[in-house]
Amino acid sequence: MPEQTEWETKAANLLKAELKRQGVTYAQLVERLADIGISEREANVRNKLSRGKFSAAFLLACLTAIGAHQLHL
Repeated sequence: MPEQTEWETKAANLLKAELKRQGVTYAQLVERLADIGISEREANVRNKLSRGKFSAAFLLACLTAIGAHQLHL
């Protein structure tokens, strides 16, 4: 399995940090994604974040679902 690129690691860490900052678990994220019409399983979300393999669209959907209005890069 190929290793994460620097950018994949940064994207995953950014989303994980925002989840922690908002106090949202992966299970809660799945529920909130469902509320905005995106069907995901908790295991799939966990895998995406651990591998850092997800699209910018998924990142934006997650940030929207958890109510993140600002990002600190």
